[in-house]
Amino acid sequence: MPASAPTEEIYSPGLEGVIAGETAISTVVGGLSYRGYPVGELTERASFDEVAYLLLHGELPTAQELKIFQSRIAASRRLPDCLLALFRAAPQAIPMDTLRTAVSVLAHFDPDVADSSREANLRKAERLLAQIPLAVAAQYRLSEGQEPLVSRDDLSTGDNFLYLLSGQVPSAEVAKAFDVSLILYAEHEFNASTFTARVVTSTESDLHSAIVAAIGALKGALHGGANERVMDVLRAAGGPDTAEVWLRQAMARKEKIMGFGHRVYKTGDVRAGILKTFARQAAERANALQWEETAEVFERILATEKNLHPNLDWPAGRLYHALGLEVPLYTPIFVMSRITGWSAHVIEQASHNRLIRPRARYIGPAVRTVRPLAERG
Repeated sequence: MPASAPTEEIYSPGLEGVIAGETAISTVVGGLSYRGYPVGELTERASFDEVAYLLLHGELPTAQELKIFQSRIAASRRLPDCLLALFRAAPQAIPMDTLRTAVSVLAHFDPDVADSSREANLRKAERLLAQIPLAVAAQYRLSEGQEPLVSRDDLSTGDNFLYLLSGQVPSAEVAKAFDVSLILYAEHEFNASTFTARVVTSTESDLHSAIVAAIGALKGALHGGANERVMDVLRAAGGPDTAEVWLRQAMARKEKIMGFGHRVYKTGDVRAGILKTFARQAAERANALQWEETAEVFERILATEKNLHPNLDWPAGRLYHALGLEVPLYTPIFVMSRITGWSAHVIEQASHNRLIRPRARYIGPAVRTVRPLAERG
């Protein structure tokens, strides 16, 4: 019987276009949706807390379920003293680095740390949803020479975070804009950090380890860190009158413009279109429309000449600036939202697990013979 022909290796750099697993959590096909709900409808008709419940528990909550869920989150809004001591000892550390460490520290104090059942993972996920905003706000205030504030158990996740930063309950307009940003950042299928979390989970590691790894992936400038670069780009452009000249010079130097382009979306990111409206409204309230007008120049030229369209980071960076939030907070805010999506994927991966172990195409030397040490020249 003749030998079968060798299977042709298919190489996809960056795993582009590769279907690496199945998920019931979200899809980007036909426009982003979470568990079947279009994200645009969720931003209009639901709060971030409702979306967090949806991602973790599979369905939108009833009024009673939401009330109980928010009570559980509020009850978990506590940080161990040793974590605050760590923040005090390293007040000027990079926020994403301290947040990564914070999640690792929190694992030691979680009562379900040794339990990897679905029920325990849900409890751990809810605790992290409660604790991560506190950790981000506490580290920020200590870095500014201020003491952390006590959490308000009567506030939603987004409102409580903004309160912990400033001591002021946000206005309805600010609260809505920030809440929408959290909804849009909450989940996005098999992105780099989510896939990282699933890879870690596939080894039968624990939820906290998977989240620590995901934070490390999100820190990168080509992923979550892009939103921190948006205002750098806009400020470098100078304003709407000088933006075109600056952009064309940057294009001539083949510089990457952070906040534009996406591996999956080729005709535009629906999330960017939703958040753009809130970014402009916030800029109007802050009397900072020059950055919105500068952004319009970028969008027009890059769409027309490069077929590049904004991703979510582009309006998010502008929105957070208009809300008075400091740039080092931007990616940690991403984390306090995406913890919901990451945790949902960890739980899903664990429920029908198979170790994720791809192959590599070898491009090194052909087989060689090992010569004795004395014969190697």
